[in-house]
Amino acid sequence: MSEENLAPAAGQAESGAVEQEMNNLMQQRMLKVRELREAGIEPFGRAFPGAQMIGDVRDTAAPAEGEEFGPVVTVAGRLMAKRGMGKSIFADLKDSSGKIQLFVGKSEIGDDAFAMFKKLDIGDIIGVRGFVFRTKMGEISVHVTEIVLLSKSLLPLPEKFHGLKDREARYRQRYVDLIVNPEVRKTFEVRSKFIRHMRNYLDERGYMEVETPVLNTIAGGAAARPFVTHHNTLDIDMYMRIATELPLKRLIVGGID
Repeated sequence: MSEENLAPAAGQAESGAVEQEMNNLMQQRMLKVRELREAGIEPFGRAFPGAQMIGDVRDTAAPAEGEEFGPVVTVAGRLMAKRGMGKSIFADLKDSSGKIQLFVGKSEIGDDAFAMFKKLDIGDIIGVRGFVFRTKMGEISVHVTEIVLLSKSLLPLPEKFHGLKDREARYRQRYVDLIVNPEVRKTFEVRSKFIRHMRNYLDERGYMEVETPVLNTIAGGAAARPFVTHHNTLDIDMYMRIATELPLKRLIVGGID
């Protein structure tokens, strides 16, 4: 067999191995879901009222100079890392505003809650209450006194150090891309701010925002090749808009300058 024929076969074998590993991991997490329910813990859709944004906690709840502890806080987010063994564990919790370190001690939350926390997986969504403190390294952290599982993650996140690099996978699973690649979220935020700035700029100058049709019964866009689709209910062909020129001109004729 030639090298050209061996390459696709090797790629298929590798893909099959990855898929099998994902299936095994999902089965393990489904088993944990069953164990949680048997223990009386609902693994999905639990409410956690009063949660603060992690970014706000980092900015406003840090211990003052010379103080050992800060106020009691309530935060929720996705579990991104766990470190430690024995009777204490450090973990990273992340929400849309940032990330904060958690310190989870067996003596503070009790045997049952600590055993539950040890079984949590990276990607699970949890809520915690506790007081803010600084570690010896100066890291702002939350000393957890209560922990609640809000939603179990059934699929593992991409490996920490390499992340999600495959371009096709990034665009096909944009939600995963947003979780593991912080720079992607920055792009979304910049785009939103830019559009808001454009709207404010035009609103201040008397412009009015209007909606124009996305689908038309006639092709528009000059020499551009139209995208054609079929409307089943009306049984007619329709064309995706390319330019909004004609609807806007009709508005001008109608008196909206």
